[in-house]
Amino acid sequence: MLDPNMEKTPERAEKFITTSSEPVERLYTPEKLQDIEYDRDLGFPGQPPYTRGVYPTMYRSRLWTMRMYSGFGTAEQTNERYQYLLKQGQTGLSVAFDLPTQIGYDSDHPMAVGEVGKCGVAIPSVEDMATLFQGIPLDKVSTSMTINAPAAVLLAMYITIAKRQGVEPKVLRGTIQNDILKEYVARGTYIYPPAPSMRLITDTIAYCRNELPRWNTISISGYHIREAGSTAIQEVAFTFANGIAYVQAAIDAGLHVDEFAPRLSFFFGAHNDLFEEVAKFRAARRLWYRIMRDRFNAEAPRSWLLRFHTQTAGCSLTAQQPANNIVRVTMQALAAVLGGTQSLHTNSMDEALALPTEKAATIALRTQQILAHESGVANTIDPFGGSYFLENLTNDIEEGVVKYLDQIDKMGGVLRAIETGFIQREIHDSAYRYQREIETDDRVVVGVNRFSIPEEDQTIEYLRVDPAVEKAQYKKLVSFRKNRNVQAVERALSQLKQVAEGNTNLFPSILEAVEVHATLGEISDALRSVFGEHKPAQIF
Repeated sequence: MLDPNMEKTPERAEKFITTSSEPVERLYTPEKLQDIEYDRDLGFPGQPPYTRGVYPTMYRSRLWTMRMYSGFGTAEQTNERYQYLLKQGQTGLSVAFDLPTQIGYDSDHPMAVGEVGKCGVAIPSVEDMATLFQGIPLDKVSTSMTINAPAAVLLAMYITIAKRQGVEPKVLRGTIQNDILKEYVARGTYIYPPAPSMRLITDTIAYCRNELPRWNTISISGYHIREAGSTAIQEVAFTFANGIAYVQAAIDAGLHVDEFAPRLSFFFGAHNDLFEEVAKFRAARRLWYRIMRDRFNAEAPRSWLLRFHTQTAGCSLTAQQPANNIVRVTMQALAAVLGGTQSLHTNSMDEALALPTEKAATIALRTQQILAHESGVANTIDPFGGSYFLENLTNDIEEGVVKYLDQIDKMGGVLRAIETGFIQREIHDSAYRYQREIETDDRVVVGVNRFSIPEEDQTIEYLRVDPAVEKAQYKKLVSFRKNRNVQAVERALSQLKQVAEGNTNLFPSILEAVEVHATLGEISDALRSVFGEHKPAQIF
């Protein structure tokens, strides 16, 4: 039957592949799923192996958190954006910090010149943090902070301003990314070498276990791995390899797995291929359950749950015909929701050009709201479950991830895989292959290598950060330092150095330094003087 039809209507002359360049077959049938057992491999939502969702009723009880990632310029400007987005229906905050803040420099440091407030908000002091959340009750909102090397310092600032509001730390809800391993392979905002960086992470986990029981102490991030060019399988595999390292480090530091595992969270990207992304999230949930149960002997069901935030794929957005990005983001957001995400950020159409304008950010938020209230996708759980194609894809992704994890284990773990450049090379090769597919027209990108229009017909207004922001931050820091107890700051920084030289938990000393008004840069420099700075090996 097929051959005569193929002669009459041949298939399109292009590769049928996923975003990750995996081949897609013409048809999937029950024969592909002969080895699947429903209870073992799928089950019900809220029950092992959690393939179909981590909660029994999912979005029928509570929609995902609409957490728009934003930050630019000064704390005052970003606070205005937060207030606006909350009024527009955003249900969670997500802070984007500028580059100097991310790598532990104050806004007046020579290394910060030209970067203050550009890719996020500048927060060198606890007063900037107070301004950032002015008028926002911290006991009523969940806050995510995309910060890694100085994550403990920013969390200490958040705790300090919460106390000023009269809010007990025990009721604070939110997440710090606090994931340093992916910085070494995919992003680059590291400060210290791996060993002291891991200590900062485990010390923060240990402190929060008792003092901030509702806080997610780490968001193990695959997003930046995917943005660097990895495939879907690599995104999950390398993220889980990092997650395994963090869990083991916390156990080695004396914590019981069920004491901290329920507060682990994850962060993934959602790319263009709808089915591949849905399958990725389902496979990841199932595999993390098995890792926590079988590898780490976790007994508490909450320790088995893969709870994750999703951000649509910034690397998929194009500067050409930026309005097309609204469609891309919608598809990616749909994949995240169908895949069972717990919270979601939708990128704005102009992010290939600059930080989002208020109008573009509103459209991105409305995308989530339309999906939630008009599309019907939140009415039932895992609606693609049982699809021959989707279940086969879910199995293939899980198998691919397991192969990578076995390979990394044989190498001696993820730190060794990073030191030898294995993970970096795998990501590099995937990114190169993807780009070559675009250049050779094996992969169509609408508006780029097909369906293009003249450049002058696609201009849009985009956000520009005023250079005066840097001068304003400089003046604020001068005033901040002038109006504090210098001796108290010096004592706190000296105490922090002493603790860093020993084995005592660092977090209380960091918190004390913040409370006496030491700056982010001063605290980071105190730790630099003991730990040194990470110098990446040349691997290419």
